Amino acid sequence: MQKTIFLDNPQEISVLLGALNKFANIVDQAFGVNSQESRDGLVVEGEELAVSQAAAVWQGLLQSYRQEGQLSERMVQHLVSLAEDRDGPVHFLPGQDVLCVSAKGRPVRAKTPGQSQYAKAIQQRELVFAIGPAGTGKTFLAVAMAVRAFRNHEVSRIILTRPAVEAGENLGFLPGDLQSKVDPYMRPLYDSLYDLMGADQFNRNLEKGSIEISPLAYMRGRTLDDAFIILDEAQNTSPEQMKMFLTRIGFHSQAVVTGDVTQIDLPREKRSGLLDMKRILAPLKEVAFIEMDKGDVVRNPLVKKIVAAYEADEIHRQKGPYQQKWVKDNGR
Repeated sequence: MQKTIFLDNPQEISVLLGALNKFANIVDQAFGVNSQESRDGLVVEGEELAVSQAAAVWQGLLQSYRQEGQLSERMVQHLVSLAEDRDGPVHFLPGQDVLCVSAKGRPVRAKTPGQSQYAKAIQQRELVFAIGPAGTGKTFLAVAMAVRAFRNHEVSRIILTRPAVEAGENLGFLPGDLQSKVDPYMRPLYDSLYDLMGADQFNRNLEKGSIEISPLAYMRGRTLDDAFIILDEAQNTSPEQMKMFLTRIGFHSQAVVTGDVTQIDLPREKRSGLLDMKRILAPLKEVAFIEMDKGDVVRNPLVKKIVAAYEADEIHRQKGPYQQKWVKDNGR
């Protein structure tokens, strides 16, 4: 099978192929196809499904280049990973809508179907739950949408919170004042805001109280009006903490709850407050649940393979000894 990607000018073909055909080699090796320059643009040859997957990658790269004026090996690897996860024809291209612009002028867009669905849900619902593995952009996209709403004067403040639960280790007593003690738990939220706002603007808004970052325990007794509220690492909340947080939402406010149910750091005897939310809140039309998977991972491609390996191990461990023997004997 053969498919042509039509281009507007000769510069596009050189950018797409990459220096010394670096990008073309990545795509061709991933799908077993042959991508070559032609009079009309870029021609992809190979088996039908492989050509469909490779062509989708080239279309996505072309769109990204036309939007942002540059390409990177990371973007190529990311789109290749997306296409590899599809068993049928691939139609998804990177999101065209700019969700936010970073402090350095970099446009922030949805990069996967799950992220696109997530961003749309935030714009349409008052409360959104985003559940998925590490690297799917749950926190960063939520912060990007919060900054967008703040800049558009849709809310007057951004409130970010997370439970102060250590990931499998005890840090002991931390030195310094209260802010110094909670900073290590809040660091991922600081990082996202620094990237999107810049240090100066972030610090000014923090001093004015327009941005607030604090542990979940400090939310009790408050009513949060006219705010974009993000609860991060929600898998480490108790059911009581989750209920407390959800009942803090005030008028003209938007709330996003993010979490990964495969990374619960609570003691074994404690149940996560995130686990029952879909059952309890499903009847409410104002609430959306977005479930992301390894296909939405946008970090190093190795992260996606690690997530998949852990998922396979979890499935294996959940099977009893007889089922495991049957799986081994039958090659499944």
